[in-house]
Amino acid sequence: MKHVFITGAAGFVGEHIMRTFLDDGWHVLALVHRTIPATIKPHQGQITYIRGDIRDTETFRNQIGKTLAVNGAKLDAIVHCAARASDTGWRSAFRATNYEAVENLVRMSRALDCQRFVFISTTDVYGLRDYHGEQEEELTCNPRPRNPYPVYKLRAEQMLQRALPPEKWSIIRPAQVWGQGDKTLTPRIVNFLRHAPCIIHFGKWRGTNRWPLAHVSTVATATLLAATAPEAAGRAINIVDNEHTTIEQFYRILADVYLPGKTFRSITLPFWCGYVYGTIISAISNLLNLDHPFTDPSLYALYSVSHNLDFGNQRMQELFRAYNKPITTRNEAVATLRDNSCHI
Repeated sequence: MKHVFITGAAGFVGEHIMRTFLDDGWHVLALVHRTIPATIKPHQGQITYIRGDIRDTETFRNQIGKTLAVNGAKLDAIVHCAARASDTGWRSAFRATNYEAVENLVRMSRALDCQRFVFISTTDVYGLRDYHGEQEEELTCNPRPRNPYPVYKLRAEQMLQRALPPEKWSIIRPAQVWGQGDKTLTPRIVNFLRHAPCIIHFGKWRGTNRWPLAHVSTVATATLLAATAPEAAGRAINIVDNEHTTIEQFYRILADVYLPGKTFRSITLPFWCGYVYGTIISAISNLLNLDHPFTDPSLYALYSVSHNLDFGNQRMQELFRAYNKPITTRNEAVATLRDNSCHI
C-alpha cells in the first residue's frame, strides 16, 4: 500500500484530495489543525490522523516516521495543501504559513526520501491582468504580485524547484476552486448577492471577462496524477475547467442555486469607483490582520473579477487523457450544488 502525507486535510480542497487518495487505495497520513472531517468514513481506507500546526514541522515529523516504521513503508508522496488563502492580512502571517512551512516540509521530504512532493499553488502567480487562452509554455509568473498570497506561493514554488530534483516535485496551479463544501469563495459571493440590490461589475469588461473556475473534484484528481504520473514530474500544471465561464455567468449560477426567486439586473461602474472602495476595505482588513475582508470587494478581489483571466489548461487535458480520467463539467458541478444547496 502506498503512503501519502496530506497537509490541510480538514479543509475544503484537502478533504476532497484525501478522499481521492483513499478511493485509490492509499494509506493517508492526514495533518489536521483542529477538526477531523466527519464526512470521511473509516471503511474508505486506511487513515492516520495527525494533529499539528503546519508551521511546526517537528510536532508531526516524528509521528510520520513512527507510522511508516510500524507499517514497514516508505513515504511515496507529500501533498501540501495547507495555506493561508486570503486576500488580506499581514505579510508575516503569509510568509510563515505559505513559505517557511514549505521550506520545513521540503527538508522533511528529503530526510524521509519522499518520492514526489506535490505543491498546491495558484494561477494567481501569473498576475491579475487580461489573458486570452495562453498555455503554460506561453505564461510567465509575475515577479511583483500585488498581494502577499501569490508572493509567497511563487517564492515557495521557486524554492521547491531549487531544493528538489525535477523527478521529485510537481506543482498544481488551480484557478478559482469551487464545488460542494466550499466555505470561502462561494459563501462570500452568495453573501454579497444576498445583500446587493444588483450584480455590480467594474471596468471595461462589464462582466464578460472569464472567471477561471477549477472544480474541486478535478483539482483532487489532478493532485493524484501529480503524485503518481511520470509525465507530471518537474512540471507546473494549470487546473482550469474546460468551460469558458464569465464572471456574470458565475454570479447568476450561484444566485440561481442559492437565492432562487431573487432577480438581478447588472450594472457596471467605472473601475476607479471600485478602486477607492476596495482600497479602504483592504487597508482596514490588513490593519486588523483579518483572514477575509470585512466586506467586498477588497482591492485584490476587485482586480481579480475585473480582468479576463483566461488561462489555458493543455497540460491538464493531456494528463487526464493519458490516464483516462474524467474532467468534471459545469453542468455536473451545478447539479451537485443543487443537490446540496442547503449546506452553505
